[in-house]
Amino acid sequence: MKNITIKSLVSVVMAAMLCACAKPAPQTDEAQDHPENQILLKDFAPVNVNNIPQTYVEKAKFPVYDMHSHDYAANKEEVAQWVKNMDACGIVRSTIHHCNWIGDPFETWLEKYADYRDRFDMWCCFDYSHYGQEDFAEYACAELERYHALGAVGVGELGDKGLGDLYARPVPGEGIHIDDPALKPLIAKAGELGMPISIHIAEPYWMYLPMDNTNDGLMNGAVWHVDTTVPGCYDYDQLMVSFENAVRENPGTIFIACHYLNMNQDLPRLGALLDKYPNLYIDISGRFGEAAQTPRATRAFLINYQDRIFYGTDNGMDSEMYRYTFRILETEDEHIYHPEFGYHWYYSAFYLPDEVLEKIYHLNAEKLMGKL
Repeated sequence: MKNITIKSLVSVVMAAMLCACAKPAPQTDEAQDHPENQILLKDFAPVNVNNIPQTYVEKAKFPVYDMHSHDYAANKEEVAQWVKNMDACGIVRSTIHHCNWIGDPFETWLEKYADYRDRFDMWCCFDYSHYGQEDFAEYACAELERYHALGAVGVGELGDKGLGDLYARPVPGEGIHIDDPALKPLIAKAGELGMPISIHIAEPYWMYLPMDNTNDGLMNGAVWHVDTTVPGCYDYDQLMVSFENAVRENPGTIFIACHYLNMNQDLPRLGALLDKYPNLYIDISGRFGEAAQTPRATRAFLINYQDRIFYGTDNGMDSEMYRYTFRILETEDEHIYHPEFGYHWYYSAFYLPDEVLEKIYHLNAEKLMGKL
C-alpha cells in the first residue's frame, strides 16, 4: 500500500470538504414551495433574451410549390382567402391531399376549387370499398383511372402509424400496410398513370420511445405517443421495413415519403434509402420543429439530397405559418422558440444556398409533376 503523507492527507480532506460544500442543500418544505420549484415541464415557455438577429421573411425568396397540403377550406370563400394568403407569401401552387372524400362525389370536391384550378393540384386516395373481395383490385384500379380522368394527379396522403392505412375509406384500414399484396396492383396502376404516391409512415421516433424522463422529445411525444403494445400494431422499424418493401417491389411508381419519412433523428439512414431507390422522394412538411433542432446536420442533408426533396407545409393556410417556414429555410437565425411545434427545444435556421432553396421550393416539384 502506498504511504500517505500528512500533506497528501490534508489535500484529500480538503477536497472532500469542498465536495461536501458543493452538494446542493436538502430540499426543505419551504424551498419546495418556491415558485421555480412548482413549474411543470409542460408549462415551460422561455423567452429568448439574446441580442441576436430575428428575421421576418414576408415572402419566399423564390416561387413556392407546396407539395403537402390538405382540404382546409370549408367553402369557396375560404378557398379565395387561401389564394390571397398564397399570393402574399409567394406560394404559386398547392397540392391538396384529401383522404376522407370517399362517400361524397369526387366531382363535388373538385367543384369547390374549380375557380382556382391553376393554383391547386388535386390528389385522391385508394377506394377500399371492395377490400377483401375478389374484385377489389379490378374495382379500385378502375376507380383510380376515373379519378385520374377527372383531374387527380397523385395518390395520397396514405398513412400508417402502426395499425394500417389510417385514411382507408369506407372499409377501415386496420391491418392494411403499404406492402400488402392486395395493394400491389393499385400501386402499379398509379405508376402507369403517372400518379406519385404520397405516404405518411410512422411518427417521429420519440413517439415510439418510453414516455419517461429519458425521452428527448417527451412534450410532443406524449401527445402523439403510439402504443405498440396494441395487438397487430407495427413498431417503428417494422413500419420502415414495410415501406421499403413497397418501394423496392414497385420501381415503376414514384413514392413521396412525407415528413422526412419521420427519420429526422437518423438522417444517414434516410440518405441510404434515397441512394438505394431512385423512385423515392421526400417532403419536409410538418417537421420543421424536428429538423431545426439539428440545423447543421439537416442543412448538410438538404444540400446533399437537394434533387429529391420537396417543400411542404401540412399545417393550414395561414400566412404566418408559411412565413415561419421561410425563416427556417432561408435565414441564419438561431435560438428560436416556437411553442406551436410542441417541444421544449429551441431551433436554428438553415440558411440554405439559393440553388438549393430554388430546387426545394419549386423546381423539383415542377420537374417531377411535369415529367409525370
